[in-house]
Amino acid sequence: MFHSLAAYSVGALLYCPAGLHDSIVTTLLHNAIPTPFSLAFCLEDTVNDAHLAEAEDALLRTLEQIQRLHAEHSFYLPRIFVRIRSPLHLRHMADRLSGVSQVLTGFILPKFYTDNSQSYLAAMEDISQTSEFFYMPIFESHAMTAPAGRLEQLARLKEELEPVSARILNLRVGGNDLSHVFGLRRGVSDTIYDLQPVARILMDVVSTFAADYVISGPVWEYYAGPGWDTGLERELRLDALNGFIGKTVIHPKQIPIVNRALQVTARDYADARSILSWDLDNAPMVARSVDAARMNEFKTHANWASKILALAQIYGVRPEDAPPVRRTAAVKPAVSRRAAP
Repeated sequence: MFHSLAAYSVGALLYCPAGLHDSIVTTLLHNAIPTPFSLAFCLEDTVNDAHLAEAEDALLRTLEQIQRLHAEHSFYLPRIFVRIRSPLHLRHMADRLSGVSQVLTGFILPKFYTDNSQSYLAAMEDISQTSEFFYMPIFESHAMTAPAGRLEQLARLKEELEPVSARILNLRVGGNDLSHVFGLRRGVSDTIYDLQPVARILMDVVSTFAADYVISGPVWEYYAGPGWDTGLERELRLDALNGFIGKTVIHPKQIPIVNRALQVTARDYADARSILSWDLDNAPMVARSVDAARMNEFKTHANWASKILALAQIYGVRPEDAPPVRRTAAVKPAVSRRAAP
């Protein structure tokens, strides 16, 4: 099990309707959004079909501005993604946005499933002949909601993704799209895991893919009103327990909460360092934890420890547990689209 630092660094992914927020350039220029974060411009659900061409034009202008300003000024440049509509739309937008590849990290592939995976993969292969992008498929297709055959279909998708796995930065899940099929919507005091029909689908995705990919948690749609923040914190704890890393967000207020959840405890950090510095020539492969409160076993905790150290390097150690770990420039989201080794 190995995930690149680039995969872990997607973190809080802020969604923005493409072409509808002209202020985003000024916001980025003045570092007005809490960091770190990633940014997604959506050309799918958030854009009226009749205004798609208009939104595409506005998005191109926005990315051209960001690219020009970043060459002239110093400001935090997030990883930037574009959510397209279909494999054909992916081809169209990859060609249209080729001139802003210095700031465009890649594309988000909605409703990725067995009915369109081959078309998406063919588009990715053709695009790779002239451009280098990362991709983030989203598991949210209505076809996933039928239990019969779901695990088999997910296994098939994993096999299909293997040849392009180096270009898959994250896998994502569409909690709201899946909830929509069942006519469900979680309240501010609920989590996605309380919606059992949806939770079962998410667990199948984790069971199939988490050993080989970073999977990001579904969007939390509350950003104001009583309990929105404690609800988000509750769901983030369950995300982490169930194998999700990162979160789709819809408001900058949510970003610091996600980043705090991605920090690691001092206890976990100390144990992870101890586990990964194990002397493998010694006979015993088990020892007490650094605080002598639990058991550490190399053969069963090494993957966990690798994840903890990666998260600590990017997001730090929680301040109430210990001073934050110094973050190195190498793991911050940057202009480069290549994953860290």
